[in-house]
Amino acid sequence: MKEVPLKVDEIYVPTKRRKTFEEDKAESLAEDILETGQQRPIQVRQGKGRLVLIEGLHRLEAVKLLGEETIQGYIVSARQF
Repeated sequence: MKEVPLKVDEIYVPTKRRKTFEEDKAESLAEDILETGQQRPIQVRQGKGRLVLIEGLHRLEAVKLLGEETIQGYIVSARQF
């Protein structure tokens, strides 16, 4: 997989994933990203004309807190059931 910059405002976070958000965790991660940069890319998939978050909610919210417009991530294939 190739790591690519993704526009933060184009990433949809499903409701089920949003319910796991912890603000303190995102704030702590934002401080860490300021000091050392983003260490792990998020994962998204294509879905109905938008990118859908699979993994990395707190990293995404941390870069939003920092006012960043992009985040490093992987676009992965959705599994077919």
